[in-house]
Amino acid sequence: MTLLQAILLGIVQGLTEFIPISSTAHLVLASRVMNLALTPEQLTSSIAVIQLGTLIAVFVYFAGDIWNISVAFVRDHFVLLKDGRRDQFNRTNDHARLSPEAWLGWLVIIGSLPVAIVGLAFKKQIEGTFTKNLWVIATMMIVVALLLAIAEAVGKKRRRMQELGIGDALAVGFAQCLALIPGSSRSGSTIMAGLFAGETRETAARFSFLLSIPAIAASGLLELKEALHLLPHDSLATLAVGTVVSGIVGYASIWFLLRYLRTHTTGVFIGYRLIVGAAILFMLLNGRISAL
Repeated sequence: MTLLQAILLGIVQGLTEFIPISSTAHLVLASRVMNLALTPEQLTSSIAVIQLGTLIAVFVYFAGDIWNISVAFVRDHFVLLKDGRRDQFNRTNDHARLSPEAWLGWLVIIGSLPVAIVGLAFKKQIEGTFTKNLWVIATMMIVVALLLAIAEAVGKKRRRMQELGIGDALAVGFAQCLALIPGSSRSGSTIMAGLFAGETRETAARFSFLLSIPAIAASGLLELKEALHLLPHDSLATLAVGTVVSGIVGYASIWFLLRYLRTHTTGVFIGYRLIVGAAILFMLLNGRISAL
């Protein structure tokens, strides 16, 4: 992998990880266009390592939220273990035993469990040729676009971060499992689930980004170890550059999407997914490109 190729992959990853148009689909297409001489396993490792850049972007953008959640989580549980008195918490509803920040920490943990279990169970399939198959990618680009359109139509879009509960965590968490299928988009699937659950667009996006932290961290760190063995050592430096680029571009993407969704629907992304998915299917049917 050349330095230019790594930079281009970093740009693609940063642009598409948080915007609901599927980073995996675009990275696979980009690798095809650039004729990267990588096996499916090497490409999976490269993508996962470059994703660490977008993980850093989330950490930087949500540094304040992450700090508040972490401090509240430790503090509240320490108090619970110490004396168990419920009256020491600032509650937003009758059933809350923890501060809103500590409760949000639990929701992130609960929402991360489904993808962790499914990801480990199907690790070989995820790393293999299935996740690089353009038939699968094109189909999921269209399917998730249609589901996102339905969510936009029927979702009440009223509930905010402080109103989230276990139902939201499970709904968004199981939707995140769809991201293991190429073309689905982690952000697209989770924002879609949030809209179905009645969340505002911005709330669905913010919770999606917070939920991405454990998923991207686990995937990237696990694959980083394998990448050291699978990839040529002379490509690691260029891969590091791509990771930095993906972090910078990813930060800008988070900033853009959260502000965009305050006043706009996801319609433009739905249309883009339908066009790209249909274009890939058309080229596959006409034999212009191969599925693998």
